[in-house]
Amino acid sequence: MVLYVYCLDIFNVYTCLSLVFIVFRLYILSFLYSFFLYQMLKRASTSLFAKHSFVSSSLSQSNRVHRIITSRSLIINNTTIKRKMSTTTDTSAPAAVPAETQQPQHPKHGSSKKKSKLQVSLKTPKGTKDWSDSDMVIREAIFTTLSSLFKRHGGVTIDTPVFELREILAGKYGEDSKLIYNLEDQGGELTSLRYDLTVPFARFVAMNNIQNIKRFHIAKVYRRDQPAMTKGRMREFYQCDFDIAGTYEHMIPDSEILSIVVEGLTALGINDFKIKLNHRKILDGIFQICGVKDEDVRRISSSVDKLDKTPWEVVKKEMTEEKGQSEETANKIGEYVKLNGSLKEIHSILSLDENITNNPLAKDGLDEIATLMEFTKSFGIDRYISFDLSLARGLDYYTGLIYEAVTAASAPPTNAQELKKKVKSEDEDASAYVGVGSIAGGGRYDNLVNMFAEASGKKSTKIPCVGVSFGVERLFSLIKQRTEAAAAIKPTATQVFVMAFGGGKDWTGYLPERMTITKELWNNGIETEYVYKTKANPRKQFDAAEKAGCQLAVILGKEEYVEGKLRVKRLGPEFADDDGEVIDIKDLVPTVQQKLSEIHKDGVNEVARLLRGL
Repeated sequence: MVLYVYCLDIFNVYTCLSLVFIVFRLYILSFLYSFFLYQMLKRASTSLFAKHSFVSSSLSQSNRVHRIITSRSLIINNTTIKRKMSTTTDTSAPAAVPAETQQPQHPKHGSSKKKSKLQVSLKTPKGTKDWSDSDMVIREAIFTTLSSLFKRHGGVTIDTPVFELREILAGKYGEDSKLIYNLEDQGGELTSLRYDLTVPFARFVAMNNIQNIKRFHIAKVYRRDQPAMTKGRMREFYQCDFDIAGTYEHMIPDSEILSIVVEGLTALGINDFKIKLNHRKILDGIFQICGVKDEDVRRISSSVDKLDKTPWEVVKKEMTEEKGQSEETANKIGEYVKLNGSLKEIHSILSLDENITNNPLAKDGLDEIATLMEFTKSFGIDRYISFDLSLARGLDYYTGLIYEAVTAASAPPTNAQELKKKVKSEDEDASAYVGVGSIAGGGRYDNLVNMFAEASGKKSTKIPCVGVSFGVERLFSLIKQRTEAAAAIKPTATQVFVMAFGGGKDWTGYLPERMTITKELWNNGIETEYVYKTKANPRKQFDAAEKAGCQLAVILGKEEYVEGKLRVKRLGPEFADDDGEVIDIKDLVPTVQQKLSEIHKDGVNEVARLLRGL
């Protein structure tokens, strides 16, 4: 028993010593591990510090080099920017892309030199312009005149986006497709600015499954054409379109469209115009007769369309040398496209031509012209129309009747070719060697709506269409030249000017009273103004009324107004000695309305009078 206890004690002591040894061993290992880790971290930090010092040194050196290069580039770039802005030229790329934002470049830090200022040319882009207040009076009068005309013919107005999917516009304009402004791809759909209002209208009809509609649309379109600013040939311009869509008997809608052209131009005071007319079926039939292959018809048609501004020999050369037609073919075409005269005259000539009457396409077009002759007589517009076989209108979507309204100013100068040779750059304005061109134009396009419907997988019946487009800028250029409108027309519509006359220490100027009288006239639809001054000088009030083009003055006299009286006076040099009429304040509105109606007794306002040349 004693031995057992003794052994147990020895075992316990041994166990305790073992535990102490294990703990001590763990402590030593922990110390060694910590020491080893410390040495590793120390070496790593030393290495990183050395590398950081090297990189910092390298970056510092690199920054010094970069600043030197940037400083030198700034001088070069500023010189280049100034040079570019002083000799800005138009590129030939058809894409219209947003301008990139230029990042300002700074000179070397601490430099005493002043920062260079970026110079900006204060001008509108090529082929565009700003319109002044007096210009806008005429333009709005054109819009109003044509809108009223379109409504009289049962038209309803629509609007479409200013840009369309590129695939909608592609292949609709023949050789003129190169004039389309393509927008930069922003990571979405490919789009282009609309070239005209006709193709978007056809897309609208097809998309909404419309069977018939009379529609008008007044909006801007965009073409990358050579501008002639004084002739109204621009890259951004308004068109006023009227179209009839639907299935009707031959030539009934067509004759109404021609009547709209005549009514619109005469309403705008343009009387020396002629409507040149042709038929695509007749023209295409002539090309077949002369031996032009089907695949070349549109290209040759585009050449023929230049005859209104280019001599026949130049057009013939283009056909033979550039478009692969034989001399014989070109000569045959020339015999036909030189024909022009009255509808009756040219119809008779073509009816006697066996080649024409034996060609189904040309014969069909000739029969439609015969029907049209009858309808134009019914509308009383036949005297305005001529049959011109050189008219082709290069747009690919026309299928039947085509027409353009022209004036004496439409044609280019007789020495246009010589003037064009003197032009040093294609970027120069073309006004010197071109005419105004057509002031309205259009035609029949029977397949365009159906083309869109089929392409989208829609089941659609054929929707024939015919329409016309008025060129606002070209009309404006004619009206402005004819009337010298910049000086002749007033930019405001103000009819009445409210004034106050008086004096003395107790004179208040009647400003609140003038405001009350003005508000009463406004409430009754009378365009009225007054001087924004408490005590206005009489001379300055008359000058302001004259500048505004007012016809009447309502005068608050110091003695008369306290008695409940006002004075109404006609304005203008011829009424300088007229003192006007004294009336009761309660009779103000009816008196002013009566006098204004007497001024415009023929129902024609100043703008309409100017447009019509009255």
